[in-house]
Amino acid sequence: MTSFVSHTTVDCASAYTLSRWWQTVLDYVEDPDDPNEPGDEECMISSRDRKHHLLFIEVPDAKQTKNRIHLDLRPVEGTRDDELTRLIDLGATVVADRRNDDGTGWVVLADPEANEFCILRGSTEIARSSS
Repeated sequence: MTSFVSHTTVDCASAYTLSRWWQTVLDYVEDPDDPNEPGDEECMISSRDRKHHLLFIEVPDAKQTKNRIHLDLRPVEGTRDDELTRLIDLGATVVADRRNDDGTGWVVLADPEANEFCILRGSTEIARSSS
């Protein structure tokens, strides 16, 4: 017997606002039968193929320390650095720059509520460096 991940839950101060931000970052969608509304305490978004879900739940306590689990993002198109610029333009902040001189590495970012996530190199960058 095994289990599967039903969804990833993010505790937050504003479920609607943060779900909208991540919806833009990931190009995720809402359930058309249960749309997210301002003031909702729980907001779910899903990948377009409905294989991954993020659930944002409002909690009264503020984030206090580094996340023990986080998302690692890889650009669908373009480079890590192009995606880094896009994410910063959307409101992410750089927490730590772990890029190496040889082009490997990642950047640790925080979303508007200070939840950490990483941006990795894109698949085309990895393929170019291994050829």
